Amino acid sequence: MNRVCLDFENPIGDAISRIRFAPNSNNLLISSWDSCLRLYDVDSSLVRLVTPTEAALLDCCFQNDDVTFSVGSDGSIRRCDLRSGMHDTIGNHDDIATCLQYSDETEQLLTAGLDKKIMSWDIRMGMALAYQKKLGEEVDSMSLSGFDLIVAIGASVHMYDLRNLDSSVLSSESLMDQIKCVSSIPYARGYVVGSTDGRVAVSISDPSDSNNGGYTFRCHPKSKNGRYHVVSVNDIVFSPLMDGPFVTGDNEGSVIAWDAKHKRRLFELLQFPNSVASLSYNHGGELLAVASSYTYQEAIESVQLACDREEPPQIFIHKMDVDHLRSVSVISGSRK
Repeated sequence: MNRVCLDFENPIGDAISRIRFAPNSNNLLISSWDSCLRLYDVDSSLVRLVTPTEAALLDCCFQNDDVTFSVGSDGSIRRCDLRSGMHDTIGNHDDIATCLQYSDETEQLLTAGLDKKIMSWDIRMGMALAYQKKLGEEVDSMSLSGFDLIVAIGASVHMYDLRNLDSSVLSSESLMDQIKCVSSIPYARGYVVGSTDGRVAVSISDPSDSNNGGYTFRCHPKSKNGRYHVVSVNDIVFSPLMDGPFVTGDNEGSVIAWDAKHKRRLFELLQFPNSVASLSYNHGGELLAVASSYTYQEAIESVQLACDREEPPQIFIHKMDVDHLRSVSVISGSRK
């Protein structure tokens, strides 16, 4: 596996909040606390677009290869046309907007914020507000797979059907103190969550899956002094190449590959110089982007300056050895 650090003519000036590969190309979208949305062409090693905004950007996503969305600390939801560079505000939350997901199935944009609301914006109706749901608490993380919207709130996870958001179709309480991130399982009805105390929980509710059920494990079972190593798991992404493998990124700069089906640790990449803030696979699954950046644990407490950290925010691209990943996954399964 080869590791390359992306070269930016103008360095990213503050913490990276999210990186996402485009659906059908190796263009990488980057949102950050320096109030800029960037598009990086990984194949050509060029920055294609830098769009300044009025607020720190906390999340971003693609509608397609040409249109993106982002949410910010001013509550605004922004759309950007990557071909023209034009951007506009399509709506607002009453407080900081924290996360978003786009659905190809329903052509809806789902957003959440510190105003304890989930909002649905209808692309077919010119980005009209189609639905809003008031929740009792702030949403910590969201993930989408098909019609299933997975929402993490505190130590609980709720699954909603996009065709009827009035009530959740599944709710569960985890044994974790605080969920930091959630990722839908692409090959089954279920999800994986990462916590602030270094634990990962896998939940599969698809009855057709032979491993139906769930389990919890620690990314760092023991530290040097023999005690549990408490490191926040910041992001989780599944490989698009095969069912099972996913990677976790944590606050200590570790990226570790796991096999969900066989409940095994596969391998660990060389440690990164800063916390792993975000991860993204490209559409082919052969490239893994890693955002190495300090993170703001609470969005409303953005008081720490970039100059206080030894390492500036950076993005690394790993070329994954697909044959190696497959072979390790098969070997781990044979040892069950």
